[in-house]
Amino acid sequence: MSEIARSEELRAPQPAGPELCYQTFGDPEDEPLLLVMGLGGPMTWWDTAICERFVRAGFFVVRYDNRETGRSERGEGRVTKAQLVRAFLGLPTRAPYSIGDLAEDAFGLMDHLGWSSAHVCGVSMGGMIVQSMALARPERVRSMTSIMSTTGRRTVGWQDPTLLPALLAPRQRDRASYIDASVGLWQRIGSPAYRRPDDVVRAQAAETWDRTISAAGVLRQMLAVLTQPDRTRALHDLDVPTLVIHGDADRMVHVSGGRATAAAVPGAELLVVRGMGHDTPEPLHGLIVDGVRRTADRTS
Repeated sequence: MSEIARSEELRAPQPAGPELCYQTFGDPEDEPLLLVMGLGGPMTWWDTAICERFVRAGFFVVRYDNRETGRSERGEGRVTKAQLVRAFLGLPTRAPYSIGDLAEDAFGLMDHLGWSSAHVCGVSMGGMIVQSMALARPERVRSMTSIMSTTGRRTVGWQDPTLLPALLAPRQRDRASYIDASVGLWQRIGSPAYRRPDDVVRAQAAETWDRTISAAGVLRQMLAVLTQPDRTRALHDLDVPTLVIHGDADRMVHVSGGRATAAAVPGAELLVVRGMGHDTPEPLHGLIVDGVRRTADRTS
């Protein structure tokens, strides 16, 4: 098997937005695929293995750090726990930026790459971002895959309330503590039928820490998630080939969020995966890649 081309990490300056760090895989002549990660996750949470598998499926792949994560630019604005609790309860709360702003970041990266359109695939908060992209500029989205995400409607895709204390706990100040806390969290929200070994989770946490963690940035992202609009009605008018993947054991975003997303988008395909939680373990890579390929092939 021939070696897959992979770029160094590159910078995408944006005149009207933050500078983003990104990386490419494969042949630029292949179909463009933008991978969008979720809350607090750098682009490396898209495993190199799944990126290369996407390449073998015929895509030119770009993964990137959202603003506030990894090596992308940080934002501004202090977010307090009181604000997060107000937003969690559905009370009016002003956020430093919105999910729509994060969607505009993605379009800015596409502009930098010279892409007029692309297939987009997002996980969790990344699913919210790609849904917002498809609604804002459907002509630029060839197909959409939304994984373990939701529509923004508060009556679906809820979070297990027992997770909230862990998410609001003070951020660890040293590498070892962060790694230990990460292992504990992923044991609670990961896929029970596809449990990742602790050493794999530790390696991911170590890499995440080494790429730099912004506790303030994670809170700003979290507030953007909690204050997102309900996209349900707008999704009914969407004419973009769509795949929704969700696990029936997801404690971070209940499977009702995935079901609601698929029900809202005309012609969407829904895959509910038994025993899948809020991660994308290696045994599910084939299912994800095959689904994205199948959805891309529906593009007229």
